[in-house]
This record gives sequence, structure tokens and C-alpha cells, in this order.
Amino acid sequence: MPVPQTLPVNEVFYAFQGEGLFMGCAAFFIRLQGCPIRCAFCDSASTWDSKNGKRMRIDSLVAAAKKEPANIVVITGGEPAVHDLRALCQKLHAAGKRVHIETSGAFALRGKFDFITVSPKKKRPPLPKILNKADEIKLIIDSPAAIAYWLKRLPSPLPKKTKAILLQPEFSKHQDPRVLNAITRAVKTHGNSLPLRATVQLHKLYNADALDKRARK
Repeated sequence: MPVPQTLPVNEVFYAFQGEGLFMGCAAFFIRLQGCPIRCAFCDSASTWDSKNGKRMRIDSLVAAAKKEPANIVVITGGEPAVHDLRALCQKLHAAGKRVHIETSGAFALRGKFDFITVSPKKKRPPLPKILNKADEIKLIIDSPAAIAYWLKRLPSPLPKKTKAILLQPEFSKHQDPRVLNAITRAVKTHGNSLPLRATVQLHKLYNADALDKRARK
């Protein structure tokens, strides 16, 4: 089948990576449209319907990424793996960019990626072959029980490629002491046997802080 030269896009923007091992690093984001999983806690529900968004040429996406100095381009969604990303990856690499993807792992990857973040979802579990390719595994913790649920379902032993298992509170729970204490206990308990990392959505805290400062002026 021919490789598509356009993709449905929700938004593109230049910011810093707010999550994971590249937290705080400058990155250009391409948020694609379409997600059949549709988690209740999704913070990007505007991406769900693949018919929405704007159809953009891959050359235009690459040109937009080239205008920014960041070496990293993050392809996210929605669920970006429902799309054929081979042409986008090829052209971003030709432009000298590192290509990262954030995926649930529930769909086969079409494209060459320098860094793969798998954030598994209960509604549609990740494919073992994709989970085994993860450079980092990001677990969204919406209750203390979610930690044990996911740790039981991760590969054992972990693939050598997997550098970290991120325990990230679902944002509406990011100040919930039950969730935060459970993450703390898990890191302290399993920290020597698993590469667990407590984390948070840094970009949302920055936005909240900026809004708070504006309100005080």
C-alpha cells in the first residue's frame, strides 16, 4: 500500500517535554487526531474523533519542526500509532530531528523511532511486542490499586531497553495523598529491583503557576 503523505492533526506546538525521562527538554510536538481507546481520564479528548482536526501534508509538518531549534520531535495524540508514520519519521530524520512517540502500545508501530514511550491502558492492553520496545513505560496512577495492577502485568524481566517505569498520578489526583503516598511506597519498596520513578505532569504545573501569577497581578 502507498505511504500516505498527509495526516490528521489536532495541533502542533513548540514547548518543553513535560513528562518522562526527557522532562524539561525543548521539544516540538505533533498531536495527531484519532483515538479508539478513549480513556475516562483523557486530557486530550478533542483528539478522539479522527474526522476532526486538520489534514496536513507531512512536508508541512516537517517544515514547521525545522523552524524550531529543538532536536526532539514528539509524535503524540490521541493514539498516533493508528496512523502510518513511516513517511513522517523518514522526513524528520532527514531533517536531523530525533523522533519520539507516545503510544498506548495497543497498535503496531509503523515508522522508525528514536525513543518510545508506552503508556498502557486497561481498556485496550498493550501488545507484548510493543511493550518490549519501550524506552520508558508511563503508568497513569488514578488509585493506589493501579500500581499493583500494572506491575503484575509488565514483562518480567523487563526488556534491557526499558530505562524507567514512570508512576504518574492522573492529574486530577496529583494532590491526592492516597495516590501520592502509594507512589512513594512503591518507589521505596521496589526501587532496587525495578527502575521505578515518581513523576508528574510538569507542563501542567507550569501553566497553573503562570495562571496563578496572572490572577495576582
